[in-house]
Amino acid sequence: IHVDPNTGMMDVEQLQNTLSPQTRIVSFQHVSSVMGCIHPVTDIVQLIRNTPGVSPELKIVLDACQSIPHMSVDVQQLGVDFLAASGHKACGPTGIGFLWAPEHLLNSMEPFMSGGEMIDLVSMEQTTYAQAPARFEAGTPAIAQAIGMGAALEYLMDHVGMDNVEAYEHELSEYLYRRLSEVDGVDIWGPSDPTKRAALCSFVCPAVHASDLSTFLDMEGIAIRAGHHCCQPLHTELGVSHSARASLYFYNTKQDIDIFIEKLQDTLTFFATLNNNDKPTKKKKKNDNDGDEDEF
Repeated sequence: IHVDPNTGMMDVEQLQNTLSPQTRIVSFQHVSSVMGCIHPVTDIVQLIRNTPGVSPELKIVLDACQSIPHMSVDVQQLGVDFLAASGHKACGPTGIGFLWAPEHLLNSMEPFMSGGEMIDLVSMEQTTYAQAPARFEAGTPAIAQAIGMGAALEYLMDHVGMDNVEAYEHELSEYLYRRLSEVDGVDIWGPSDPTKRAALCSFVCPAVHASDLSTFLDMEGIAIRAGHHCCQPLHTELGVSHSARASLYFYNTKQDIDIFIEKLQDTLTFFATLNNNDKPTKKKKKNDNDGDEDEF
């Protein structure tokens, strides 16, 4: 599905035209990790459900990895069938995440892996499986990671407050976008409205490769990400191979943004100086006719 480079939003009209009676799964992001936009999930879900000819068996899968840590998310209100999120993006440990779905839907699905704790009854003639979630958690689970992720989510919800996180990040998002817009030679992707974007900005600098930017900023103590952000097709659509991304969380401040902008400007100035020094210079020499001739 095509993406509007100005808003970061996917083309919902094209999405609807793509649906057919054979469509079984529609998957999209709640928040784009590249464009920073926040998709109106409820509206998109209603559009999909109300499209004529769509199979009642169609399932909607929401990638909420970029939204769960940054805003209040109510799965009942969104109306999706599956919601996936990761632990390390929400102050938790690496190597673990979760998949939410209604219990009846999970229990209707066949296990994808066999092992201890996922069976109910086993005989020589047949096997029955445990109820969800056990039927999908064969063998020894990631116990420490699960406890750590649970503690992290409780910290965010009960001690910090997701409404507080969301409000503060909108403030940071507006400030980051405004300051980054002041830097010459920077093209920012995604919406300019802070209420419609997460606290991140992906950008490209035509004069400097994103990897060079991130390397030199790293030497100044500034951590950004450079690459295709696990989204090569989108970068191909936008006509670039790599982009840089500055991401914020509730532990960041406006002072952090100011320091980032200062170091970014210094880095761009440094590369501009290099480019100017690489240009050939002219010198004069006498030719056989004693006339002046330019030599490069």
